[in-house]
Amino acid sequence: MKKIFLPFLFSIAIMLSNSSCSDYLDVVPEGTPSMDNAFSNRINAFKYLHTCYSYLPPFDDAGQALGFLAGDEHWLIPKGTGFIDTRLNITAWEIGRGAQNSNNPYKNYWDGSNAATNLWIGIRDCNIFINSIHKTKDVNDYERDRWICEAKFLKAYYHFYLFQLYGPIPIMDAEMPVDGSIEEVRRYRYPVDEVVSYISNLLDESLEYLPLSIVNEGEEMGRITQPIAKAVKAQLLLLAASPLFNNGDYANEKDNRGVALFPSQYDENKWKLAADAALDAIQTAKDAGHKMHYFTDPIIISPVTRKLLDISESVAGRWNSEIIWGSTRNSDGLQTLSMAKSSTGAYYTARSLLSPTLTVAEQFYSSNGVPISEDTTSLFWGVKYPDRYEIATIADVWNNKYYMEINQQTANLHLYREPRFYASLSFDRSVRYSSGMANDAQATLSKIRMRRTEAAGLINSEDHSITGYLNKKVCSYRSNLTGSGWTPHRYAFPIIRLADLYLMYAEALNESLPSPDQRVWDAVDSVRLRAGIPGVLDAWSNYSRYPNKPLNKAGMSEIIRMERLNELACEGKRFWDLRRWKRELPNEILGWNIDGNTAETFYRVTKVFERPRFNSREFLWPLSIGSIQKNPNLKQNPGW
Repeated sequence: MKKIFLPFLFSIAIMLSNSSCSDYLDVVPEGTPSMDNAFSNRINAFKYLHTCYSYLPPFDDAGQALGFLAGDEHWLIPKGTGFIDTRLNITAWEIGRGAQNSNNPYKNYWDGSNAATNLWIGIRDCNIFINSIHKTKDVNDYERDRWICEAKFLKAYYHFYLFQLYGPIPIMDAEMPVDGSIEEVRRYRYPVDEVVSYISNLLDESLEYLPLSIVNEGEEMGRITQPIAKAVKAQLLLLAASPLFNNGDYANEKDNRGVALFPSQYDENKWKLAADAALDAIQTAKDAGHKMHYFTDPIIISPVTRKLLDISESVAGRWNSEIIWGSTRNSDGLQTLSMAKSSTGAYYTARSLLSPTLTVAEQFYSSNGVPISEDTTSLFWGVKYPDRYEIATIADVWNNKYYMEINQQTANLHLYREPRFYASLSFDRSVRYSSGMANDAQATLSKIRMRRTEAAGLINSEDHSITGYLNKKVCSYRSNLTGSGWTPHRYAFPIIRLADLYLMYAEALNESLPSPDQRVWDAVDSVRLRAGIPGVLDAWSNYSRYPNKPLNKAGMSEIIRMERLNELACEGKRFWDLRRWKRELPNEILGWNIDGNTAETFYRVTKVFERPRFNSREFLWPLSIGSIQKNPNLKQNPGW
């Protein structure tokens, strides 16, 4: 029997009588008799719906999710060192290292190779389900209609995911006939605008019988709802309006029929469509009870630490109110790769490998809510921006005792930063509050020490940060690291959360207007308020050397982009945003000198890796040469 991994943990105990729920489920093998059996009864049909879900990408797998390692947000210790090669599938990282190719593409979602599923098979299975569920007689009308809409959403999402990676794609709206002719099999790629229109319409169709929210949380969390479908539509239309596709750069790209595959010119109206879709998604999410997450557990901590948990638990708080779409795969691996060992922590069970780069650390705002290069308060209360890499002693002033070890030495870069900096990153001489601690007094907090031979630093060749930073944000404060073991707290990793939607709306609306208005500022401030920093207008007018920046379209566009990079940092979103903005990746990956065993030797900016010079062809991934040889009607992407 074929085995599939369940991408969500909603229970099927009732449907499977008294059988236990597990991560794997037998499904019917393919073929005509098997297909008849697959829809012979309600239980088998529901299993087949699971099959349709099973093609969802691994959003929270640091080794395989594209967002974590295919760009420049995180880095790993060199290949050839223990766990990296033997236990961690790092095909996504090969893309970040500049090794993508057309002979045997990494993360090949088109053909289903190199640690990626074949999404065309996923689309085929959705089509089979939609066309065959009527054969199942013991399914009531409500279930049948809802399941069909779930399958339509998944079919639309798989088209969307392929579109994100490859641009123009074939549209597979119906099952391929088993006895189809060569002409029927050799499909063409559809132009960008037609692909977007098809996916958008299919998402609209899926809304008809999707529930507004999940009522039976014990059994159905992870299944598709109206807010999810509308949020994905907002993502789709924002991508279509963004520079990657909304320009004339690829106007000369045509297939062998002479059909142009990309828009020939910029279309401002696409931003308005994206803004309308995002606003609609926000309203639907609110109707379903979604709201910005604030940490309310009754524990004895300072407002400073509570603000850090406002931020981090919007990601790692299990099914919190902000999560619109969450992945129910096991998040333990992501946390294990990210958790920083403390001076009393278990040594080998938390791997301490997923390393945000110095670029990410520098992008966060100052405590005044503006870029550190713009802050007129001399940034570090007397230290100027060019001196950000110099060493300072951590004084017991401001909020330092909740963020770092008092009287220890650190880089100026780590002082007087916004709360999201401290909620997102573990770094040398930082501290961590976790559940079970009596309070957040300095003596109680876990101490993170990352210099050579220290607990969280380079001791052996396997488990350490390569940049001097680790991803703190994805580690739940409820995850427990002690001298005897590591126990990660499981949660639903957010695929889309409400803050993301607010920033989608702000970006699209700003681009659709001659100049920003209150609606744009309010949308961004909805996110900044929870982040604990001043609103856009207040921050720039009082603390930035460019006080009028939020008042013009170009300036506000830059602010919104940085807001996305900061709010969604360490969640695997940066990779996708940089691509749709057509922002080139840097050639140098930078971090601290992890071989240093003193502050003077550790805090030296070090080149961790030099990737090949970025080529604009990397914005759209290649189809494999084998696919084009099999189907000459497929036009290869530019530059490959």
